[in-house]
Parts: sequence; structure tokens; C-alpha cells
Amino acid sequence: MRDDRAYATVVAFFAAGLYLALLVAAFGLISLATDTDVIGDPQVGPLVGPTMVIAAAVMLLVFLIVLGTRVPADQQRVSPGVAFGVGVACYAVFIAAGGIAGAFGDPGDPLHYFLFALSQLVRWPSITAGVAAFAVTLLYQLVLVGRFRQRGRPRWPWERDEDE
Repeated sequence: MRDDRAYATVVAFFAAGLYLALLVAAFGLISLATDTDVIGDPQVGPLVGPTMVIAAAVMLLVFLIVLGTRVPADQQRVSPGVAFGVGVACYAVFIAAGGIAGAFGDPGDPLHYFLFALSQLVRWPSITAGVAAFAVTLLYQLVLVGRFRQRGRPRWPWERDEDE
């Protein structure tokens, strides 16, 4: 059982890395396609965008580790509902982290950062953060289900026992 938890945790870290890579690539493509900046407000500073991405990635990592280690290996399933919930949570954390990071960076005008967070609700980068979290969570669940159902490493036909 301990080996299954270690495997799920390692795969969760790789999935979080995939999520970061997807966000960077998607944000670049969105910026090129729409001819806008990912963070449209230049007053928020250069660290708010990376803070938003890191917060969403950490949220995804925590959810994946909990999902992979709390559910027993034989009960792992691909659940679109859980993946949707993780996507919504990452979307919300992405937006909230922008408002909070901006307010901590400039405590003199917290209303500006509240309005900044509200403006992020319908922007493509925020929506992309949620959709990418949904997709990565589904892939993570698929990897875990496939690994735990086969009970170990893949085997060539000549490696299998005759009893199987």
C-alpha cells in the first residue's frame, strides 16, 4: 500500500509540472492570438502573474496528492466531477491569488486589487487555468487507474506466467 501512495505522489508532482508547462504555453498562445497581455493591468506589478500561476499549481498539487493517496488503489476511478471541482478550485485560487498578491504589494489601494481580481473572472488566462487543471486531473486519474489495475510494470507477452 505504501508503494501505491509513493507512486501517486510522484505522479502528482509530474502532473503539476505538466500543468505549469501547459499554462505557460497557453498563456503565450493566448497573448499572441488576442494581441493582449496576460495581465492586462500594468499597475499590478511584475510579480502578480507568477504568483497567480504558482498558487494555482500548488492548489492542483495538493488536490492531486490528496486524491491519489487518500483513495485506496483498488478504488481509484476516473471521475469527471472531481476533476471539474479541482478545475473550479484552481480557477478561483488563480483569481484570488492575484488580488491578494497585489494588495500585499501595495497596501495603500486594496480596492484596486479587488477590482483587478473581479476583472480576471472572464479573461481567457483565468479560464485557461481552470480548464487546464480539469484536463490534468483527468489525465492523473487515468494514469493512476491504469497503473493500479495492471498491478505493477507492463510485461511483454513472453514475460507473463502461463497461469494468467
